[in-house]
Amino acid sequence: MPELPEVEALAGFLRENAVGQVMARIDVAAISVLKTYEPPITSLGGLTITDVQRHGKFLDLDCDGLHLVFHLSRAGWLRWSDALSAKPPRPGKGPLALRVHLASGAGFDLTEAGTKKRLAVYTVRDPTEVPGVARLGIDPLSAEFTAEALAAILQRAGRSQIKGILRDQAVIAGIGNAYSDEVLHVARVSPFHPASTFTEDEVAALHQAIVGTLREAVERSRGLAARYLKDTKRSGMRVHGRAGEACPVCSDTVREVSFADSSLQYCPTCQTGGKPLADRRLSRLLK
Repeated sequence: MPELPEVEALAGFLRENAVGQVMARIDVAAISVLKTYEPPITSLGGLTITDVQRHGKFLDLDCDGLHLVFHLSRAGWLRWSDALSAKPPRPGKGPLALRVHLASGAGFDLTEAGTKKRLAVYTVRDPTEVPGVARLGIDPLSAEFTAEALAAILQRAGRSQIKGILRDQAVIAGIGNAYSDEVLHVARVSPFHPASTFTEDEVAALHQAIVGTLREAVERSRGLAARYLKDTKRSGMRVHGRAGEACPVCSDTVREVSFADSSLQYCPTCQTGGKPLADRRLSRLLK
């Protein structure tokens, strides 16, 4: 799933390549991706892309005051082409969900792999008309995200597990499953640590880990073409997606805890005092 660093890189890529260009037309290959119908998506034709912004994991193309906002969800991606085929796509065939044609002949596809289709596209007059944007919490790369702000968030969260707090878009915008694993590894914190029990020093370390991990990932991705971002994300991971491999800090084996539709990875030595966490999926099978 694209998270804050990848979406920020995509926003930067589109600012460089799409801003100033005129929307020629938009082909919708999967009608299910459209979450708004007024104004119609065809209203974007003939408008100029004047800006591109990121809101959490949402991308926002400002087209002369009308906004094309989309969320790539778990399996979505943006594929850019300097010479996009003018032939309309066949609806329902393959991963293509939506194609944006620019007057220059360039453009991009929004694609989604798998059978669970969650990619979402909105045409709105204001980005806050998108429910997911309206409910976003604080951006962790903003000036407002201080250690004091994080401390207040953790206190309000009570005994909730820190892994879930980091992933909650209504609390902190832009961090998903992968970067929450990375942040907690850098901060040397268990994913199940109760939010309100952090000491002042632990809050400061967690804040530094959040900001540092995200900024490092943004810098790694800066200037890259969209097609390279996925591999760059994978190669930069320390523990996420690396179950069974050696921790790059202590050489202990990276472990995994599996859930119904996701999993987390962590290092026992670095994060849980050497104690492996119970794998909830395995525990259910043993009962």
